[in-house]
Amino acid sequence: MSGEGPEGGSDVADWWRTSIIEMEPGRIAIRGTPIEELIGTLTFPEMIWLMVRGDRPDPAQARLLEAALVAAVDHGPQAPSIATARMAVTCGLPLNNAMASAVNLLGDVHGGAGEQAVEMYMAIADSPDPLPEALDAWIAERGAILPGFGHRFHRPTDPRAPRLLALVDAAQADGTVDGRFAAIARAISAEIATRKGGKPIAMNIDGATAVIFAELGFAPPLARGLFCLSRSVGILAHAWEQTEQGGRNKGPTPPRYRWTYDAS
Repeated sequence: MSGEGPEGGSDVADWWRTSIIEMEPGRIAIRGTPIEELIGTLTFPEMIWLMVRGDRPDPAQARLLEAALVAAVDHGPQAPSIATARMAVTCGLPLNNAMASAVNLLGDVHGGAGEQAVEMYMAIADSPDPLPEALDAWIAERGAILPGFGHRFHRPTDPRAPRLLALVDAAQADGTVDGRFAAIARAISAEIATRKGGKPIAMNIDGATAVIFAELGFAPPLARGLFCLSRSVGILAHAWEQTEQGGRNKGPTPPRYRWTYDAS
């Protein structure tokens, strides 16, 4: 039976199935195109799109995706993923292990808000209810912390978000995207301000990149995957910088082992 694998008596080729790559000695084809035709003609964002989506973006779509990837590359050594990369190399790990350790921290709390924001935008877009009621339904199911809004460090404005939204607006003006999710995100921001008595809670990097990923038609889980690709650039840069700086066993606990001990 096809798909059972070698143990089931089927051809070994049925063990894995993919429409991404075809390869044999002297030949590599990505999504049906020889790799040599892609090298030097596709940008990296275009290649990402081709790999995960199976088609090619137009230049305007690729530029918008690239903007989201550029915006999220780094947020400093206080970010757990970046701190982990730097700590890893001071423990003697090579770059690949440092990068893997850091990426593994990009979970629901640190790194997952973009995926969650895309889910929220799409849930509100699909709801038959007005936005306030749709937002209440989301909160009832997922909790009061709204992904993509507010920032503990950048107050009142995350400097990355307005720039990304401006690029979305330009893309809407030229017909690249329809702007539906940008409008939903802005409506959520306005609704939050109303509920906070006029105090604005600005959109952050996760909310803004989520707008782009939703406008471009990426499924929510891919928003996190794309964020991992983006943040890997910062992770690599910090791991390499720490490698060049040297140091042993640096960590979040300061030297002299000082911390507050709570006796049981």
